[in-house]
Amino acid sequence: MANREERKTAVYGKIDAMCGRIALFTPPAHLARFLDAALAAGLDPDAPPNWNVGPQQTLFAASEYAGVRVLDQYRWGLVPSWAKDPTIGNKLFNARGETITEKPSFRTAFAKRPCVAPVNGFYEWDHRPGHHREPYYFTRSDEELLLLAGLYEYWRNPNDDEWIATCTIVTTTPSADLEEIHDRMPVVLETDEVETWLNVADFGPDERLALVRPAPQGTLAHYEVSKAVGSVKNSGPELAEPVQPQSLF
Repeated sequence: MANREERKTAVYGKIDAMCGRIALFTPPAHLARFLDAALAAGLDPDAPPNWNVGPQQTLFAASEYAGVRVLDQYRWGLVPSWAKDPTIGNKLFNARGETITEKPSFRTAFAKRPCVAPVNGFYEWDHRPGHHREPYYFTRSDEELLLLAGLYEYWRNPNDDEWIATCTIVTTTPSADLEEIHDRMPVVLETDEVETWLNVADFGPDERLALVRPAPQGTLAHYEVSKAVGSVKNSGPELAEPVQPQSLF
C-alpha cells in the first residue's frame, strides 16, 4: 500500500521548490496593454508595486474566454475546486509541466483555465552542492516583461460562499541560462505564443504542451541580490538590485 507521501504525490504532483518569489512592479494598466487585454472590473489600474511577491500574495494574470482577453488578480497558490479548504494552495504555487495533464490538481485547469502571468522578474536561490544559498534575480535579457505560463481555478468558501480566484506557475527543466543555479525554471512564453496557450477552443492539448519547454538560451539574464528577499516582509526596488562587490581594503 502506498504511504501518505506517495498518495499526496499522486494527487498533487511532485512539489517544485522553485519560483517562489516574484518581482512585480509594473502597474496592471501597463500589463494589460502589453498583453492586449482588458482590465477586469474593479481591478486597480495603478495597484502598488511589490518587489517580493510570495505564495498566497497577489499576482496579475490574463485569461481568455470566447475571444475576450482579460487581466485579473489571483491569489498565488492554486486551490482546486474540489479542495476541502484553501490551505492546499500553500503547496500548489508551481505545477510541473511534465504532469499537468495527469495530476488531479492541475489537469482540469490545463484543459479549461490557462493563464499568463506578466512579471518583471523572479528570484531563485543557488541550489548547487557545495555552494552558499545566495539569491539571484532573473529577468529577460531584453528588459521586456516576462510572460509566465500559468493555470487558474475558482474555489468557493463553504463558510461564506465567497469565490476565490487562485493561480499557479507552470515549470519545466532549466535552460542554460539557469541550469547552474537550479534544476527547474518557469515556462516563459513569447508574445506570439500567448494566444496558443490561452485559446483552448482553437488550440489542442498537444499544441499547448509544445510550449512547455525551457526558454531559448539567452532569454534570461541574472545576477546575485540581497538575502533580504528571503522574507516577504521586505519589499522595495533595492531587492532587485545587484549585490555590490565588497572592497578588500
